[in-house]
Amino acid sequence: METAIYIFTGHYGSGKTETAVNFARKLRADANRKIALIDLDIVNPFFRSADAKAMMEEIGVRLETPVFANTNVDIPALTGVMGALMEDPSYDVILDVGGDDLGAKAVGRYADTIQKRNHFRYFVMNERRPFTRNAEAASLIYDEIEKAACVPCSGIINNTNLLDETTPETILNGIPEVEALCKAKGVPLCYHVVEESLIPAVLAAGGGKMTQENIIPLVRTVQRLF
Repeated sequence: METAIYIFTGHYGSGKTETAVNFARKLRADANRKIALIDLDIVNPFFRSADAKAMMEEIGVRLETPVFANTNVDIPALTGVMGALMEDPSYDVILDVGGDDLGAKAVGRYADTIQKRNHFRYFVMNERRPFTRNAEAASLIYDEIEKAACVPCSGIINNTNLLDETTPETILNGIPEVEALCKAKGVPLCYHVVEESLIPAVLAAGGGKMTQENIIPLVRTVQRLF
């Protein structure tokens, strides 16, 4: 299978980091794949894929984080190793990007490198967040990220949730607005993020929209630092 670069963008608090970390777990189900997860979030220090370091190491996923991430000297900077990994065709590379257009500028920095390889940039949407409660509102953020990233969006990920209060209905009820955004932008709905314990119920109630292939099973790993 051809390797690729997978990029996770979205609004602040949309769950990009958890989605990226758990997408790495999903890819790692194929033991023959070499996977690197790169934390490109130099904007928001409160949610970091570095929090998932132990789990990533345990399953054999390489994790690269900005210099000084998760230290008292919190002035993150991207490293040369990150660019080298994006150029390495032996790796599937997952990019966890900072929120909104400001965070997406980190993608723009590597746009030429990314577009030389097979690549997919996703917009992660949580319909239960205040600024993405409907397709119209989410569209504004989508457009800002599209401009800053310099890499076209390949599709949208439904990450509708209420953290520990999420039910199968929460996830399913978010689909219409996510689909409306997909229709407005002319891109597909690629994945649904579902906590592992809820997957059987979601599959049963999803009316065929949910399959094992288009679900990213969720195990929470990222810690809040406030």
